[in-house]
Amino acid sequence: MSRPDLSRRAAGLVEALINDADALRLAVSTGPHGARIVDAGIAARGGLEAGRRIAEICLGGLGQVAFQTCDRFAPWTTLVTVGTCEPVLACLGSQYAGWQLAAGDFFALGSGPGRATAAKEPLFAELGFRECGEEIVLVLETGQMPPAEVIEDIRAATGVAGEKITLILTPTSSLAGGVQIAARVLEVALHKAHALHFPLDRILDGRGSAPVPPSAPDFIVAMGRTNDATLYGGEVQLHVSGPADEARDLAQRLPSLTSRDHGRPFAEVFAAYACDFYRIDPLLFSPAQVLVTAVEHGVSFTAGAVDPALIARSFAG
Repeated sequence: MSRPDLSRRAAGLVEALINDADALRLAVSTGPHGARIVDAGIAARGGLEAGRRIAEICLGGLGQVAFQTCDRFAPWTTLVTVGTCEPVLACLGSQYAGWQLAAGDFFALGSGPGRATAAKEPLFAELGFRECGEEIVLVLETGQMPPAEVIEDIRAATGVAGEKITLILTPTSSLAGGVQIAARVLEVALHKAHALHFPLDRILDGRGSAPVPPSAPDFIVAMGRTNDATLYGGEVQLHVSGPADEARDLAQRLPSLTSRDHGRPFAEVFAAYACDFYRIDPLLFSPAQVLVTAVEHGVSFTAGAVDPALIARSFAG
């Protein structure tokens, strides 16, 4: 069975986003080397709906992202939900923000199907997956416009002409940025499962949800809230094949509460490590609560718990 073409599937979503740019409060311009730049929160206002649609682009057109109302975290009653029947490709092959792009004082983490065309990360060798396309899209978590050097790096890594590159910019502190980061709740679970060495080819389907955090102009506050949405408000269900006891073990090891750094808002954890992201326990980056279903045995295992009180502490500021 052939694998889906992530860039091709995302292309229609990108064109629809750009066609609706005015309604979504986005600004579209031409950048260095002819690259198409979509500002979703730097000079442009953007919004929650833009973030939802950008999240679907991040998934390479292989996932569904929606808003849902729920009083579990009241008064923050809006959840973002995400689901895909291709969780490994959609989440790890596309949505994961694994491509570091830097030049001078510019830095951004790149996500989206363009990563699979570059395939610079070791993960793609593990997945045995690389795309060859004539146009790509990347979503960059950044508050700056990318310089020519960054676009040249993308051109060199992908072999794609500058005018066939679309970069969507979503600052963490923006409305769109908050949604598209919270919509990574399922991807975070896949990344943790990979870190735990669970066989990725046995993860068949996935669904997740997280509360949409209120935006904040301060980057550290915004970063804290977007992380807390998953760490303390994220819920994920994975459908897996294989032995039931291995599904149980995955469920027990997957939630964020297995980390030594669990229990405080992320901004406090970040400050405690002198703002050194790499000193934080990597096992923290997980959804709060998981349900793992062993499809061949008809049994499910749950572990972890959401923490509405901590969400309130984080979101209220």
